[in-house]
Amino acid sequence: MREEILDDEHRDFRNLVRAFIAKQIAPHYAAWEERGMADRAVWREAGAAGLLGIDMPEEYGGGGNGDYRFQAVLAEELARAGTYAPCLPLHNEIVGPYLRTLTTGEQKGRWLPGFCSGACVTAIAITEPDAGSDVGAMRTTAARRDGHWVLTGGKTFVSNGHSADLYLVLARTAGGPAAGRPSRGASASLFAVEPDRPGFARGRKIDKIGMRALDTAELSFDEVPVPAENLVGRPGRAFGYLLRNLVQERLWIGVSALAAAEQIFEETLEYAGRRSVFGAPVGHHQVNRHLLAELATALAVARSHCDRAILAHNEGRLGAEDAAMVKWWNSELCQTVVSRCLQLHGGYGFVREFAVARAFVDTRVQSIYGGTTEIMKEIIGNSLV
Repeated sequence: MREEILDDEHRDFRNLVRAFIAKQIAPHYAAWEERGMADRAVWREAGAAGLLGIDMPEEYGGGGNGDYRFQAVLAEELARAGTYAPCLPLHNEIVGPYLRTLTTGEQKGRWLPGFCSGACVTAIAITEPDAGSDVGAMRTTAARRDGHWVLTGGKTFVSNGHSADLYLVLARTAGGPAAGRPSRGASASLFAVEPDRPGFARGRKIDKIGMRALDTAELSFDEVPVPAENLVGRPGRAFGYLLRNLVQERLWIGVSALAAAEQIFEETLEYAGRRSVFGAPVGHHQVNRHLLAELATALAVARSHCDRAILAHNEGRLGAEDAAMVKWWNSELCQTVVSRCLQLHGGYGFVREFAVARAFVDTRVQSIYGGTTEIMKEIIGNSLV
């Protein structure tokens, strides 16, 4: 974010996040990429540093601060460092709002202290093998039986999938799978599921091309008994909850994508100024100078739009179509910037020692998860006509 929309408290927080990344994440990140997940200890360190539950009530160990700019600063710094694990924004910005706004006092007492301390890592399970952006094709079901719910089905692409202690699982609770294709008029509900429940299983870690330190898993539910007190929110209302909370999720992706693009561009400017070809720095050749001008302009325009969206969300004014604009524009721009910057690095752009090479694979998924670019355009288009 530009300095003019921050105050000293935000700047101090940014320094805190940078110090945390430098000490607790960066020295271990290569090992985490090899292993396919971050150490659990880093979650407790994040909790102790005040990076978890920023907007959760103080009585449960949270920060009690609803200013979204703090969340955005955290997302930006993780993206600028090229560190996508531990996925603190997933925990804070995606799962957090469900637990903060939909849970009962008893549920808050059970889950929020661990959420804020890092003792309880969370994940959300929505996507299925045949239902990604098309959530209406979801087949996982939950049926009432003897005073509890029975969960059956499977989920995939679950981030924090192997490290989580609590999963929010979306399941149909009425009008289950019809012959061939589920009814799109069916209702759905959200359930908090602990991994030690009978019938629950974590599948393989998915072998992704990027974000390799972020554990991403398949989950299966074979008639998993879920207590009635683990229902989150009201039964049958989950699609509405999902639509409401997707605004912040998509804003987060847009914030992260733009920060990553800006960082790669800054590093490329420095490289283009010191690397010489044909007797002059790379950036001094007209074709490259014009390219850098184009990228700088696109980033400046995107920054103004993104900062305005952050302020609007902070005031509760950001609509679904606005978040979709930020998400698709910034995620696609990030791909463009990273790809062009990789080209300017020449052969070195293909070497993982350089941040641009890692960003080339790590940022590619941003135009896919949280709703594809095509879905974002549908949301925007439907708001216009």
